[in-house]
Amino acid sequence: MEYRPFGRTGLQVSAIGFGCWEMGGDYGSIDESEATNAVHRAIDLGINCFDTAEAYGMGKSEEALAKALGHRRKDVIIVTKFGVGYENDRQKGKDSSREMVHAAIDRSLKALNTDYVDVYLVHWPDRSTPFEETMGAFDEIVQQGKVRYVGLSNFTLGEIKACMAIRPIHVLQYGCNLFDRRMAKWIFPYAQEQQIGVMSYGSLAYGLLSGTFTKETTFGDKDWRSRDEWLHLLRFFTPEVFERNVEVAIAISDIAERLGKKLPQFALNWVLSHQAVSTALVGARRSLEVEENMGAIGWSLSDEVIAEIDKIFADHGVDPAPNTWVEEIETHDSDASDAN
Repeated sequence: MEYRPFGRTGLQVSAIGFGCWEMGGDYGSIDESEATNAVHRAIDLGINCFDTAEAYGMGKSEEALAKALGHRRKDVIIVTKFGVGYENDRQKGKDSSREMVHAAIDRSLKALNTDYVDVYLVHWPDRSTPFEETMGAFDEIVQQGKVRYVGLSNFTLGEIKACMAIRPIHVLQYGCNLFDRRMAKWIFPYAQEQQIGVMSYGSLAYGLLSGTFTKETTFGDKDWRSRDEWLHLLRFFTPEVFERNVEVAIAISDIAERLGKKLPQFALNWVLSHQAVSTALVGARRSLEVEENMGAIGWSLSDEVIAEIDKIFADHGVDPAPNTWVEEIETHDSDASDAN
């Protein structure tokens, strides 16, 4: 396994991280015993970063991860998040108030069956709560020993800077993959400048780069990718673009095959080629998937191959790094947007 600095935390994090969103049930059914085996296989192979969130099944993912880890909790870095999915009168279920920070971390510690969380993130910005309040509460739970390091997920660059002016931010988490390169443009340069660790989620474009999709692929009722109210955020799975995106993935898969790699390995390697990225998160339901993901490290993409990839996107009319992210994330008012 390759290890990278986790910003200025002093932690060394595995380049491949284990994403636990699927354990919450939002990707359809999952076999608990196989998922547990996948967690143990990941640790055996050197993966030491496990990312979950209270919102993933409202505690179900955290509980499943705790059960799977068992006595091996001490061997890993646990990252969890809070701040979305609540049924209240605040901003579409977002709540990062001081009261919620304290209540949420206690719920997560109980669900995770641990005395502390290595990294605790605000899942999505709650713009109805002053950042001073949230950051102050972060100071309190760090002083209490419940959290070692803190961070932000899905905040705009201006919001990150506003929080950094109050207290140090150690880790940032954003979606990044071949289909969505906005964060490499908007966020990664600042993270590198400030030596903030970066966790990339959605590394396989939520399945598009798994190598398993065809134009006929459909998603079950319990799968978030089938819900109309979520689709407009990513625009990966809407009817008007899905077939085109599958064609792009197939073309990229041909390049990967030529290099002796599988598509997920190729896609993960591309994410990890960004120097700002500390760990690229990828979910796994079975041990075999974990083992195959290891093929993403130990090699690098040439400039010629990267240019070939970019040409595929251009030929299909796909812009993976539009200039619209800031406006979208600041004005988006649907709780369903809180993917990841």
